[in-house]
Amino acid sequence: MPVYFGLLMKKTLLLGLLAAASLTLSLSSCGGPDVNKDEDVATRPLPPIPAKADTTGGKPDTNVPREINAVNATQDIKQMQPQM
Repeated sequence: MPVYFGLLMKKTLLLGLLAAASLTLSLSSCGGPDVNKDEDVATRPLPPIPAKADTTGGKPDTNVPREINAVNATQDIKQMQPQM
């Protein structure tokens, strides 16, 4: 008898928690103060994006990716080697 009572209590507790969660979710989704506002939030256009600052002083950009080939790879490896 005690085992059956324990299972019944667990099922009742689980169903009660499920019902409480369902009720809480349904109440929170109904009629909040922001639901019925007729305001248009996005009325002004965004400002234009400013131009990128020139930090190279007119020199060509060195961050432009180069073609990957054996000659360029050899030059890059030589530049990475420590000078003795």
